[in-house]
Amino acid sequence: MIPPALFYGLVLLNLLFVTGAWCSARPSRAAAVVLIFVSVLWVLFNGPIEGHVLLSYTYQNGLTESDLLSLAGLIIALRALWIRRRW
Repeated sequence: MIPPALFYGLVLLNLLFVTGAWCSARPSRAAAVVLIFVSVLWVLFNGPIEGHVLLSYTYQNGLTESDLLSLAGLIIALRALWIRRRW
């Protein structure tokens, strides 16, 4: 049986991908806000599937591979907001 924390992490990861695709395909303010919200949640709750540590701040804290997915989500959301602003 899959531990609940791993299951919820995978659900949140899928939600991050879906909202990123939604925001890329149809840039809107609503899609960007949802993607920003999911990206912040991903940073907070990605513990079970973080990956390798790329940059260590302290012994227990650092930048991991999965944190870069959140950064990509924020970039996509900011791009969508920029496109909507120009229209």
